[in-house]
Amino acid sequence: MSNWTSLWYVWLILLTVFLLLLCGITASCIKFCCRKKRPPVETFPRHPYDLTAIAIDSDSTAHSTVT
Repeated sequence: MSNWTSLWYVWLILLTVFLLLLCGITASCIKFCCRKKRPPVETFPRHPYDLTAIAIDSDSTAHSTVT
């Protein structure tokens, strides 16, 4: 059986994974803290808009011309 301390590449892989995980957690915490402190900014101003709906039934002359 091989000695774990002689397998330096296993320790290097484990250290790399640990550092990536630590960086991801730190970045997520910083992003969460910065988002919490700033007031939410509305990107697009809301404007009232009109909606027009035209209902066409099967007996309509417009429907028979289209088909």
